Amino acid sequence: MFVEISSIKKGFGQGDSRVQVLKGIDLGINKGEFCVLLGPSGSGKSTLLNIIGGIDQADEGFISINGEKTANMNEKALTTYRRKHLGYIFQSYNLIPNLTVRENIEVGAYLSDNPLDVDELLKVLSLFEHQNKLPNQLSGGQQQRTAIGRAIVKNPDILLCDEPTGALDYSTSKEILKLIEDVNKKYGNTVIMVTHNDAIRLMADRVIRLRDGVINKSYINDNKVSATDLEW
Repeated sequence: MFVEISSIKKGFGQGDSRVQVLKGIDLGINKGEFCVLLGPSGSGKSTLLNIIGGIDQADEGFISINGEKTANMNEKALTTYRRKHLGYIFQSYNLIPNLTVRENIEVGAYLSDNPLDVDELLKVLSLFEHQNKLPNQLSGGQQQRTAIGRAIVKNPDILLCDEPTGALDYSTSKEILKLIEDVNKKYGNTVIMVTHNDAIRLMADRVIRLRDGVINKSYINDNKVSATDLEW
């Protein structure tokens, strides 16, 4: 199993006001899988994603990625691991405003020992003709594609997506989902996506439903639907 999540527990707050957000999560994800985490607000989806990504630490349990337990890494090793092996796509684009599209993507390339070809990626992302524009000259979809480019140019083992279409309209959301689908197929990255959008589960290999900090349902999707065929 490429990603092993074992007995993960996480709470926030102190004493009587402490809230247990994750109550013992056990999950395995294979290399190259497209995994969707579903659940209502407060179910623990984003907290679990942040623990997988080494942004947050679990109170109990461990995450193992390709045999390496992140809990055993000191801060320097964890920073290096995140830089080399993980790509992050968020609902907010977090682009550097005074850098062009190309330069924002190149920032990601500098963090990798084995980056993808920037020119090829710009074409895959339909951004080649916009490469010299600044973020404030782009549409929301173009900004999100740039953010995806910055994450994927590192050629990360795992692409972590936290509500990547949450701020986008219907047609642009489908474009972004198709792009993530294409990236998953073309480059073989493992994709773990948190979403409120129930329809997105149809394009995933593995679907995980969380409720109140536990896995309510987990299954393999034997009849995947292309992102272009999704409707909601």
